[in-house]
Amino acid sequence: MLETVLIVLVSVAVLVLLLYAIFSRRKKKVNNLDSLPVHYREILKEYVDFYNDLDEDKKTQFENRLQHFLLTTRIAGVNTDVEDLDRVLIAASAIIPIFGFAGWEYINLKDVLLYPGSFDEKFNQEGGGRTTLGIVGEGAYQNMMILSKPELRQDFINKTAKNNTAIHEFVHLIDKTDGAVDGVPEFLLSKKYILPWLTLIRDNINEIRHSQSDINPYGATNEAEFFAVVSEYFFERPDLLQAKHPGLYETLIKIFRQEPKKDDQVSI
Repeated sequence: MLETVLIVLVSVAVLVLLLYAIFSRRKKKVNNLDSLPVHYREILKEYVDFYNDLDEDKKTQFENRLQHFLLTTRIAGVNTDVEDLDRVLIAASAIIPIFGFAGWEYINLKDVLLYPGSFDEKFNQEGGGRTTLGIVGEGAYQNMMILSKPELRQDFINKTAKNNTAIHEFVHLIDKTDGAVDGVPEFLLSKKYILPWLTLIRDNINEIRHSQSDINPYGATNEAEFFAVVSEYFFERPDLLQAKHPGLYETLIKIFRQEPKKDDQVSI
């Protein structure tokens, strides 16, 4: 009897030590943030204006969070190669909208798949009707994001546009955190602002449908798409959004708890 008890105790002790070793190694790997390759920083400097507008301390924070994302999220290509440029741009797109929230992680994302071009609603990469450039998966594709490689790159190359597909999809994930992709990120927006936010959405969708707005017409699809589209605008051209849509701009500052740097002069 005593021998059996001793065997059980030893087995439990071994199991505890094994689990400790596994998790301590995993933690060490995830927290090893001093090894961001130098050329990753060069990519950030060349392509990511958001990063360039940060002070030195915040740049370090951005780099650390970018590295953590890359260590905890699988990025794979489907019929295309994933290059370091793609990895950095995907990770930057993930960090930009959550940079105002210390410690935020995408618990609803495990994989990002990169396609060589656009695709259709069934994820076909050939044939007609391929108009999709990015999507957050559902059902069998739960916890997965799919992005077009050329679009990912072009959105960072074009410094004057108001769109960024990767940021758009990460905003959908943020929206989804409260359980519904409905354009109202309840975890981020105080209850007193929800009704005014919905009013802003409805008013702006109405303007889009009557061709009285410079916001991407896709934002008029529904509340969720409006939130994602106007968030792209907020991070890509905050100067222009503030000039043309001050109400939206101020509300998005509250939602994301950050204010992207603005140019001094804006042409409207």
